[in-house]
Amino acid sequence: MANLTPPDPVEQRAAAVAARASVQATASLPGIDPDAPIPDAATLRERLAGIAEGPGPKVNAVVIDAETRKTLFDRGADSPATPASTTKLVTSVAALSALGPDHRIATKVVQGGEGGVVLVGGGDPTLTARPPVEDAYPRYASLEDLARQTAAALTRAGVREIRVDYDASLYEGEREAAGWKSNYLPDGELAPMSALTVDEGRTGVGETTRVSDPAKSATQTFVRMLDRAGVKAETGERVTAPRTAVALGTVRSPPLSALVEHLMTVSDNDVAEAVLRQVAVKRGLPVSFAGGAQAVMAELARLGVAEGVQVNDGSGLSTRNRITPLALARIASLAASDRHPGLRPAITGMPVAGFTGTLAAPRYTDDRTAAGAGVVRAKTGTLSGVSTLAGVAHDADGRLLAFAFMLGDGKGPVDRGRLDLLAAAVAACGCGTAS
Repeated sequence: MANLTPPDPVEQRAAAVAARASVQATASLPGIDPDAPIPDAATLRERLAGIAEGPGPKVNAVVIDAETRKTLFDRGADSPATPASTTKLVTSVAALSALGPDHRIATKVVQGGEGGVVLVGGGDPTLTARPPVEDAYPRYASLEDLARQTAAALTRAGVREIRVDYDASLYEGEREAAGWKSNYLPDGELAPMSALTVDEGRTGVGETTRVSDPAKSATQTFVRMLDRAGVKAETGERVTAPRTAVALGTVRSPPLSALVEHLMTVSDNDVAEAVLRQVAVKRGLPVSFAGGAQAVMAELARLGVAEGVQVNDGSGLSTRNRITPLALARIASLAASDRHPGLRPAITGMPVAGFTGTLAAPRYTDDRTAAGAGVVRAKTGTLSGVSTLAGVAHDADGRLLAFAFMLGDGKGPVDRGRLDLLAAAVAACGCGTAS
């Protein structure tokens, strides 16, 4: 019998918006058209002020022209606020600038002492023990592939039994950043910091819980894979391998461009913290929270966008991070600029309103926000009492604008819907003037 239940109009609208967003999001990426008219600041201000000044916690906000960086709307634009996960935009841009979009993170096995081998972590949080998925993007480095390489090398050398030590010494410092809540690690918000980890230290597929010692757990999994590959193995000890040790096998992460797109789309805390540490490695600083933050700030200074930024981690979980809306908007505009094509993954990885990641439907599916669907690309951020949104949008005249909206002070409930209304209003503005 046919289903006579009438269609849900909300679901229909959400599906339509998502379909439109899919076409718009894949048809073109954000770009700057210097010939499109710049919005009239007074008109834009009139459209945004009522939303920004509405009931509830204060919104610090800014909208700038992405090409000229001219400020078009300013409401506490220079006021530092808790950025939450919009910190990932800062981390990503600094990493892409310092390392380049093609940078890959290596995990390897090297010859060890007394007839053993050492599994050496390079800080790749996406290293996986799961079977490969055909046509997956990105293709993560495979621990099983590394085991096969190692087993083949050992077999050629006539070795049938081996001890596997492990080296996670690349990382140093504390397991938690200043300003993290004590429940983040126990609740599985991310794994304990380790240069050697498999599947982000999760205890199982689809699980939120994490292992307490990611390096040892990864090695135990590797030992089982060696056994299946024909080499009897046992788990050894934590060591520091000589830098000159001969490699028996190596696998590499997806390029940094893919890692950034992933961490921006789904707001992956583990990948963000790993990327922060890669910047520290590049700059020769301690591979820790403090060293990573110092490295990121130095790279932002080199780019000329460090003003208004203070970070303590890469993910934005720290409540001690402080960034101004203007700083976030300037960094977004820099990444969108044709003058810095290597930074573009920080933009292409941003969730597309109504379609992908943390901005997927049902956000941007009602009549008040639908103008932003498929047009707004932005990084979200949420902590207790804080909600943020920073990104770019083409307005109705085709001008690319960068914005940052930061709501709440961590002391009470917040309504992220106000941020979506602001972003949608930016996208809907057909108020260009020659300038």
